[in-house]
Amino acid sequence: MVGFENHIGKINISDNFLTELVTHAVTDCFGVAGVCSVSTFRSAVSAMTLGKAFRKNKGVLIRTDKDGGLIVDLHIKVTYGTNITAAVNSITHKVGFTVEEATGIHVNKVNVYVDEMDA
Repeated sequence: MVGFENHIGKINISDNFLTELVTHAVTDCFGVAGVCSVSTFRSAVSAMTLGKAFRKNKGVLIRTDKDGGLIVDLHIKVTYGTNITAAVNSITHKVGFTVEEATGIHVNKVNVYVDEMDA
């Protein structure tokens, strides 16, 4: 649960909503074949090195930083022939814009990991 306070009062946003919002934003981007499942080993390593995440679903890992903003880690599958740099830049901008527009919470960083390529 992510919570913040504004002039209206305290607002809580469920982890499931954020994860689904990010997943839909990513899968709508050109060249993205889907979101990859993260192995148990990889998720354990990232939890130890990156800190505690509050939501992990498939290949979407969302956590908060010390400033109250969000850090989003994405594990994706791209279609063959896609310009990966252009796809990653598109994903980064779209996820940041979509989350900030829907929730009002600033996204400080979006990390995109291309794990697979779909033929």
